[in-house]
Amino acid sequence: MEVTPAGGKYFRHKYRFAGKEKRLAHGVYPDTSLAEARTKRDDSRKLIAKGIDPAAHRHEIKQVVKANAESSFGSLAREWLLIKSKGWSEVHLKGVSRRLDKDVFPWLGSIPVSEITPVQVLEVLRRIEGRGAIESAHRALSSCRQIFSYAIATGRVDRNCCADLTGALTPTETTHLAAITDPNRFGQLLRLLDTYIGTPIVKAGLKLAPLLFVRPGQLRTARWEDIDLDGREWRLPPFKRHPEMIVALSSQAVGILQDLRHLTGNSSFVFPGARSHLRPMSENAITAALRRMDISGNEMTGHGFRAAARTMLDERLNIRPDFIEQQLSHTVKDPLGRAYNRTTFLEERREMMQQWADYLDLLKAEEGH
Repeated sequence: MEVTPAGGKYFRHKYRFAGKEKRLAHGVYPDTSLAEARTKRDDSRKLIAKGIDPAAHRHEIKQVVKANAESSFGSLAREWLLIKSKGWSEVHLKGVSRRLDKDVFPWLGSIPVSEITPVQVLEVLRRIEGRGAIESAHRALSSCRQIFSYAIATGRVDRNCCADLTGALTPTETTHLAAITDPNRFGQLLRLLDTYIGTPIVKAGLKLAPLLFVRPGQLRTARWEDIDLDGREWRLPPFKRHPEMIVALSSQAVGILQDLRHLTGNSSFVFPGARSHLRPMSENAITAALRRMDISGNEMTGHGFRAAARTMLDERLNIRPDFIEQQLSHTVKDPLGRAYNRTTFLEERREMMQQWADYLDLLKAEEGH
């Protein structure tokens, strides 16, 4: 305790850091008790033991608190993006960032988040609608709603002003991605895929797409560390809003992956990019390959393999819908409302995936089947 000539009593912590003697105030007596001061001193000692100057650490905290109190929507949104980026794909992150930079920040970015009103957000969304980008307007609203939810969680605002905009935008029209679900035509497609004369990496992706029917983004970013060829399973990490998932591998899929490993095993990615093995292949690689084989976007897309599998597994192979939905990594719940985990129906799905692969071989071998 330091007592001043005027009678003030201050708790001071004298310490050495980087060879220099320093002092740090831990409160004024009697407003701060001896026990409280000792606790603060112990916390400072822990920081010093970690190589952190407690005085500098305190200054940084004050700066963050000050910044938080004066947070603009733009700075808060970038903070939110930084946190979200850890669980998002690079493509998704770029899409959200681009939309905010182009459509939201020019009008809301510099305004303190606590001062933004629902009317101001709606005016921004109306500008997007005005150019006919209805889907983009809905996506921008979704991002703003999440940013304000983050603002509530971090103490910047008390309520989410986007909650008042429910139903305010023009409804989007539901469209379905093109998919071939007729067995005869699908068999023709499989035979056509076998004739692809592009790179062996893209060809392997084309052959695995119907066998595995995972999301295109999950397929192109697959990593060897997640694939167990001996155990015949691929453990998909969380993807965007989708949980971790296990994809059972048929013997046909294992064979394709074994051959591919000789080509790309030196990369962490199963399908490395053409320019660098440090990045996955382009998000447009599969779609571009389909177009080069004169398969139009009105007939089949990379995502369409999922719809095709879902339809034919149900209608042609009479597989239980809950097995199919689980393999598609859709949100499936049991009768008590609990979400199934990644291992649910795993053995049944192993049988289903092998049955599906065998069925595709039949379609490919027997035209008109």
